[in-house]
Amino acid sequence: MTTATALRLVVAVAGLMGACGVALAAASAHLPDATRLASASSMLLFHASAAPVAALLAARGTLQRHLGWAAACGLIAGATLFAGDLTLRQFAGHGLFYMAAPTGGTLAMASWLALSLAALTPRRAA
Repeated sequence: MTTATALRLVVAVAGLMGACGVALAAASAHLPDATRLASASSMLLFHASAAPVAALLAARGTLQRHLGWAAACGLIAGATLFAGDLTLRQFAGHGLFYMAAPTGGTLAMASWLALSLAALTPRRAA
């Protein structure tokens, strides 16, 4: 996969995350007892903004490339797992799988740390 294709894919997924985040924010405001959806919405919206920036910085060589890309993908995966689990619990009464939300949250935290490390790690000479 080319870098341009990977960037477009990250942006496309982030756009879907953003749209779902807005929809979940609306649902949390209008549905009774939907506090889980507010958390899911926030997680999607924050990470939908951060993932494309991380991918772009990695693609441009501002960050250590591999770690930057891993951070971008981890932000997407972590937020999606966390939000998906909470959303499914709200609407279906059960989660994705055992410990899905904590796993997603941990992955998101690890990805933020990886992003910091990618910024501080010197790039290898080409």
